[in-house]
Amino acid sequence: MIKLGVLDQVYVNEGQTATEGLHQSTRLAKATEDLGYTRYWVSEHHAMPALAFSSPEVLVAHLAAATNRIRVGSGGIMLPHYSAYKVAENFRLLEALHPGRIDLGLGRAPGGMPLATRALQQDKYVDVNKYPQQVLDIIGYLNNSIPAGHPFEKLIAAPVISTSPEIWLLGSSGESARIAATLGTSYAFAEFFGTPGGEMATQHYNENFEPNHVLEDHPRSMIATLAICAETEEEASQLAMSSDLLFLGIRTGLEIPFLPSVQTATNYPYTEMDLQHIKEIRKRRVIGTPAQVKEQLLQMGKDYNVSEILLNSPIHDEKARIHSYKLIADAFEMNVN
Repeated sequence: MIKLGVLDQVYVNEGQTATEGLHQSTRLAKATEDLGYTRYWVSEHHAMPALAFSSPEVLVAHLAAATNRIRVGSGGIMLPHYSAYKVAENFRLLEALHPGRIDLGLGRAPGGMPLATRALQQDKYVDVNKYPQQVLDIIGYLNNSIPAGHPFEKLIAAPVISTSPEIWLLGSSGESARIAATLGTSYAFAEFFGTPGGEMATQHYNENFEPNHVLEDHPRSMIATLAICAETEEEASQLAMSSDLLFLGIRTGLEIPFLPSVQTATNYPYTEMDLQHIKEIRKRRVIGTPAQVKEQLLQMGKDYNVSEILLNSPIHDEKARIHSYKLIADAFEMNVN
């Protein structure tokens, strides 16, 4: 049976504060751990009022301390902004604190608007084409395998420990899949972005994977998708209206500073063009009853040839959000309690 995990973007719900959003994510991490989900990842975004955080490594530390078994990680660290050495140190420390439970997902997107990127990269020259080398450097630091002749071959990433985080490269394009296959890392495709070509990207990765002698010796891929589940199709569709309006704003340039309530989304004055956008957005969503969601997720697993799927569930009501994850867990018979 396919494994399921969680991708949490830590939304600030309409009518609530960012602090309340962070508390909700902590409760969700605990609940999904009890339900049997395998991973809990948090993303990196900057200067976005609708999201309650911007530093994955800080939140990973908090969530790992609040849970016991579930793997916790970044989905992901936007590496071109940072020093590979510092990222390796951060995640080695997390791994030392929570051995065998930390994932390091890496991406090369900016994670925000150009102004935020300029601030993050202030007074430094950044060449995104050096991203593959940065990944190799992190692999070397985390596994004590910096090659001879490297400028920092004698440098140690503290603390020195016997285990290392799982490394995943994230992407929404064939280029990211190519890099992951060439470097021999695990690969996660952001299916919920709605970018076409995901099936071909994961196929290229699986077929062209080159083993890295210090990492896994076989390809390992997964996808992240948006999934909303309820007892009835009508209820699931209503719950999904919050994300419909939020992602409509992202697509059309209308910044909505929170995850809208269902009532706000229902009362929004949509144009015909807006409704067409939402219709297109919903084609990339998994929305329905437990049986319908299970069927769609299993089909996606086959289409993408992956053994794991992370579920992103932007539901305004906290109880309904946790219940959505529970219904899916029950449908897959994965509850460990």
